[in-house]
Amino acid sequence: MENKASQRKIVSSRHLATEGGWQLSEFEFGLIVAYNGFSRWVTRCMTASGNADLGTLDILVLHNIFHRGRAKRLSDICFMLNIEDTHTVNYAVKKLLKQGLVSGEKSGKEMFYSTTDKGAALCERYRELREQCLIESLSRVGTSNDELREIAATLRTLSGLYDQASRAASSL
Repeated sequence: MENKASQRKIVSSRHLATEGGWQLSEFEFGLIVAYNGFSRWVTRCMTASGNADLGTLDILVLHNIFHRGRAKRLSDICFMLNIEDTHTVNYAVKKLLKQGLVSGEKSGKEMFYSTTDKGAALCERYRELREQCLIESLSRVGTSNDELREIAATLRTLSGLYDQASRAASSL
């Protein structure tokens, strides 16, 4: 028999939760809390890496540009990060350009962005600190790599459902 604590519902938005839909509200609250923790983490890790002037989006854009060592267009970055508002990503890229962390090269009508040596070094330092501060702690939680992959796949699937729901809401 389950105890009372395991039967409690964590509903952060009770006004959105029906009897059959409280689990989604619980999930969304977990997502909000996780995102805010993640955001705090990336900015503090980047500060410890040597750059306190970058916000969460700036950091995510920098890592995306650095990813796989290939130059990226603004549309590539937006697509990979699932960001619809290109202006916010463009602003982040301009900030990274100004700090000398990325460079841009025009090819035809498109601008392609790559990390500079300074930007690559910052990403590498971030990786080292991530290993030291986060990966070691994660190993103590008991979540296996296979479980993490399953969670990531579920989050990507849910992202698609939210995208579909946003398109449906736009047509109302």
